[in-house]
Amino acid sequence: MTYCVAMSLAQGLVFVSDSRTNAGVDHISVFRKLHVFGVPGERLIVLQSAGNLATSQSVISLLRQRLDGVGEHLHNVPSLFAAATLVGDTLREVLAHDESATLNQGIELGCSFLLGGQIHGQAPALYNLYPQGNFITSSEDTPYFQIGESKYGKPILDRALSYQTPLELALRCALISFDSTIRSNLSVGMPLDLLVYKTDSFEVPSGFRVREGDAYFEGIRQQWCGGLSTLLGQLAEAPGDYWV
Repeated sequence: MTYCVAMSLAQGLVFVSDSRTNAGVDHISVFRKLHVFGVPGERLIVLQSAGNLATSQSVISLLRQRLDGVGEHLHNVPSLFAAATLVGDTLREVLAHDESATLNQGIELGCSFLLGGQIHGQAPALYNLYPQGNFITSSEDTPYFQIGESKYGKPILDRALSYQTPLELALRCALISFDSTIRSNLSVGMPLDLLVYKTDSFEVPSGFRVREGDAYFEGIRQQWCGGLSTLLGQLAEAPGDYWV
């Protein structure tokens, strides 16, 4: 299992992914699930993956191998919509190959992707690609997407995040969303990979890896937990009828 969240906001884009994969409680590994493609000054495209690791790695590998080839690739597609279409087509290509081979013996081969970024001359965009290769786009009413183990981190996003949320506050919101998920599901874990992109900067950020014991992350986790406990104690007492 994994957890990834991506946000498309007025000021830019925020991406955070965990890095834990597991094939049972005795086989836990760390693999990067946030992948960056970009041409400084011209475009940034970020992919996050969840689902079958072999399938997602094959898709990412093919996308990278084809960057120097003839035809359409992520460094020359004319739009983010075309990039999402290309990733969906590549996913279907990988699935068609593996499902026709002897590999498919009751194993779920599907995976999903979040794709976001900006190409010069266009507005930033964010897409959610389903295991079938089709996709939807975010909007001001729905400014974020999640893939993987999403249910534990969703409440904080729904309550605190909007399209107008500043990037720094959105990043804090995303990290608390991960704290809630990590506390409730052992299949999601550290380290976390994050990347923040400011609209029209056309930079290719190196991103940041939040490792176990990171001082800032541990600090806001403790603040959040303590704040919830304090607020709970400050809520109005339940009326007597509630005790009947």
